[in-house]
Amino acid sequence: MQESDWEVFQLDELLAKVERQGVNFKEFLRTPSLSCAIYHIPVGSRDMASAHEEDELYLVLEGTGQLRIGETEHRVQQGTIMYVHAACDHAFFDIQEDLTVLAFFGSPVLELGRGRRLRHGHRPGANIATDAGV
Repeated sequence: MQESDWEVFQLDELLAKVERQGVNFKEFLRTPSLSCAIYHIPVGSRDMASAHEEDELYLVLEGTGQLRIGETEHRVQQGTIMYVHAACDHAFFDIQEDLTVLAFFGSPVLELGRGRRLRHGHRPGANIATDAGV
């Protein structure tokens, strides 16, 4: 497939491809600055999520459960939109109704002009970088 400047996705078609047995993560878009996926977590399952280098945005399409971000817990349900800062520990848990989430991941957070990856909670210019080759 040739790289394109744009793509169109139909949510009902993406949902139809979701495997509903067990935890399932299906990425449907990846560019240098953005990736998108459908994430399905059945009742009673444990989320595999943890801190990432990318900012994340989640939109709950179906189901109910809890999202722990750091030490704070949030109830999530259809229509809930959640932002999680890069490098912030988080996980879905206590899934009460099969949870299907649309997940958007930005590119790794870089300190503008210096190409350094920032850790959560540090300001640009604080001279904090990860050991990922920078």
